[in-house]
Amino acid sequence: MTSDSFSIGIDFGGTNLRLAAYTPAAGFLETIQMPTRLKAGRDAVVADMCAGIRKLRDKYSAKLPLKGIAIGSPGPIELPEGRLRNLPNLPGFDGLELRAAVEQSVGTPVVVENDANVAALAECVAGKGKTLGIDTLLFLTLGTGVGGGIILHGKIWDGLNGMAGEVGHINIWPDGAACGCGARGCLEPLASATGVRRRAKELIAEGKSPALAALEKSNPDFTPRDVAVLAGAGDRDAQKIFDEVGLALGRGLAALVNTLNLPLYVVGGGLSSSWNLFSPALFEELRCRSYVFRMTDPDKSDAARGTKAKTYVTLTELGPEAGLLGACILPFTMSPNGA
Repeated sequence: MTSDSFSIGIDFGGTNLRLAAYTPAAGFLETIQMPTRLKAGRDAVVADMCAGIRKLRDKYSAKLPLKGIAIGSPGPIELPEGRLRNLPNLPGFDGLELRAAVEQSVGTPVVVENDANVAALAECVAGKGKTLGIDTLLFLTLGTGVGGGIILHGKIWDGLNGMAGEVGHINIWPDGAACGCGARGCLEPLASATGVRRRAKELIAEGKSPALAALEKSNPDFTPRDVAVLAGAGDRDAQKIFDEVGLALGRGLAALVNTLNLPLYVVGGGLSSSWNLFSPALFEELRCRSYVFRMTDPDKSDAARGTKAKTYVTLTELGPEAGLLGACILPFTMSPNGA
């Protein structure tokens, strides 16, 4: 990656819209954050995005050439068109020609990628991948939903038309909670921030969790972080929710490990801040259901019937900055023809 130019990266989230100007040498030159005005409609969101791009471009293009502009967006996305399709967590955005709309407004070529893919790229280039010397990984992002990004030998794997990595829709419980994709029992409603709040409300409705009921009474808009605080303080019902998150993730990861046999799986997103609460159940289930992981477990020596090749399942090193950083890095990893 050359450092004599700058990029503009956009992290398009369901709650916040974040933009940054970036160089590989200096990192973030400037960041802009604003609420994502979903209720105002997609035209308003695109307008906010374009206004931020113009501000950063006008300020820094006087000093450095612009390498490129990249947007990390929730998926599914049709690529390379940059067309949003059937987004479970962004109602009203189906069919939005995001790349075309932004390019028309700002008059500059734009790349659109799945937000989990760009987060995975950042984790590979500047996070756990760099730390472990590994350039192939799968990144799971636990936020409003559950996303996944795959990096093969330092490059994003988009699949046939940009929809690879939709790991949030691996089926965990055939008759489980309804998912925004139209199915039931997907990983997404079980292991997302939305899922934690849904499960807490179910336990409250059952009348079996006085601590959770008290939390809702004092704060009707309680968050998964509030539930995590209860669990950390020893509340069994709150901990049960995170045990269920870990179990679902363990089952999903077991299928991925057995199928892909990648060297590294990284868990990120907002809910990953509760890693210590759900990871014990995750690893218990993973070891139970994946014979590939049992043979490549980093905690098992070769002499203990392990192998020299190891499968690492670990917490993100970059935290919530991965998505924005990955969008900024993407233009520097692309060839001149955009591939």
